[in-house]
Amino acid sequence: MASLSTPVEVLPTVETDVGYRSVVRPSPPPDVRKLAKVPFVELADKRVQGVVSSGSDIARVYVSSIRADDHAFSCSTNNNRPCGGAGATMCKHIESLLSEAVAQYGFDRVTRYLKLDVDDPTTNLRVVLTDAHLERSPSSLVFSRFLSYLTYLEHPVATAPAPELHWFPAGGR
Repeated sequence: MASLSTPVEVLPTVETDVGYRSVVRPSPPPDVRKLAKVPFVELADKRVQGVVSSGSDIARVYVSSIRADDHAFSCSTNNNRPCGGAGATMCKHIESLLSEAVAQYGFDRVTRYLKLDVDDPTTNLRVVLTDAHLERSPSSLVFSRFLSYLTYLEHPVATAPAPELHWFPAGGR
């Protein structure tokens, strides 16, 4: 019989430790993202891709992406008009997309996805992507995915998770 002064070690159990109840440990919450600037970013189809708001026209958005295997990037409006800033180097929309991808998914996950060998999380990915090159691709697929996700905003509130919305942060500004 243990005395009252003897400390008793409490081992984690299914009831006390969420890690024992989950098949996969939960990811850390994403950093706060600038949703007004980059409302949609995802790691999908072997690309970091998303929708970036125009800095000059509130009604214009750019669909930007960078491919993981060869770092080919593309940036155009949702009407497939090419971005004037994308050429020999990446435009500001691609930079914003990469920055918000790091905020959403974490530096390590984004660099692994893009197959970059970078250890320092303060590294500007634009500097590391020395082989990045422009290769125009249609924006319709990424933009239609974004629009289909927006339809979830019309659904009634539910407490069950919607796996399709993993890209959308819980909080933002």
